[in-house]
Amino acid sequence: MCARGRGKGRRLLALTVASVGLVFSVGPAFGQEPSASANLPPRTLTPDELANIRVYEAVNRSVVNVNTKGTVAAGLFLLEVPSEGAGSASVIDKQGHLLTNYHVVEGADEIQVMLYDGSGYEAKLVGFDEATDVAVLRINAPADLLEPVAFGTSADLLVGQRVFAIGNPFGLERTLTTGIISSLNRSLPTKSGRTIKSIIQTDAAINPGNSGGPLLDSRGLLIGMNTAIASRTGQSAGVSFAIPVATLQRIVPQLILKGRVTRADAGIARVYQTEAGLLVAGLVPEGPAERAGVRGFKVIRERRRQGPFMADYTRIDRSAADTIVAVAGAPVKTVDDFLSAVETRKPGENVLITVEREGRRLDIPVVLDEAR
Repeated sequence: MCARGRGKGRRLLALTVASVGLVFSVGPAFGQEPSASANLPPRTLTPDELANIRVYEAVNRSVVNVNTKGTVAAGLFLLEVPSEGAGSASVIDKQGHLLTNYHVVEGADEIQVMLYDGSGYEAKLVGFDEATDVAVLRINAPADLLEPVAFGTSADLLVGQRVFAIGNPFGLERTLTTGIISSLNRSLPTKSGRTIKSIIQTDAAINPGNSGGPLLDSRGLLIGMNTAIASRTGQSAGVSFAIPVATLQRIVPQLILKGRVTRADAGIARVYQTEAGLLVAGLVPEGPAERAGVRGFKVIRERRRQGPFMADYTRIDRSAADTIVAVAGAPVKTVDDFLSAVETRKPGENVLITVEREGRRLDIPVVLDEAR
């Protein structure tokens, strides 16, 4: 019985080895390219794969890796802290201007940029807008190494539309991820306390290092700039946000020209948000709203006798203050509503601010100043 058992074992082993030999005779050895004699059919790509490849080939050279260095205080010493793979940026012209998020370079003492060919350049901050988290950098690189991204439009985007993101997640330069537009017209708060409107939400994988990189449509056109993710772990959870290109097109030329964004200002310093509207608490002295007759809180100073002495007292009278309910006929309920309505206009423009005053509704024409 033992001999029979051994014989069966040998036959089983022979069958196994033969089977393995048969498997390897069909294709190449592991790790080797198939030879021409293998007579394999040519590789075919699906339409989706071809679209991915086409977008990547068209745009990847327009995306750069941004690294920063800053300093932190440690007792009596200042320590230089490198931030490898801090973020991404897009080349926007042959003069070396790069588009990125302000939070990528905020507080940086040194900004280094690596192009697609591996060459590195020191970047200078040309301008930034903290309210929209947008910054423009510039490098002194040969024009033939600069491949500007082509701008598209964000006015006609649709939920479900295919999108592509190229960036440097975790410092891995020019990484492509894909997804769809999950929603439109989201609002994204910034550290400045403002809210960016019309944000694009996607499910494309965005991770640390992708910030500042382009969001593209299937034609390889820039439709947004990847900015933030919603995540409990700090890594992609399928909810990503991008600033629409319409916002970028409005801001970037001003940053290149002046280093900052020129916004209109109504001269209203402080408001309280109420259910009825925005109660005007303070006005900029001699500002547009005060000149136009908008009323805020009234400061009343009085002298009262207190025993044998006279004392000065100050009280605030809120009863005469206006409540803003609309700008240019559009209702406003929040501070951001008001700022958005004003700042989409130009300094010197005349705008109607509608207020509730003592039970009456008034339209007050205000000539806007330039914000300081």
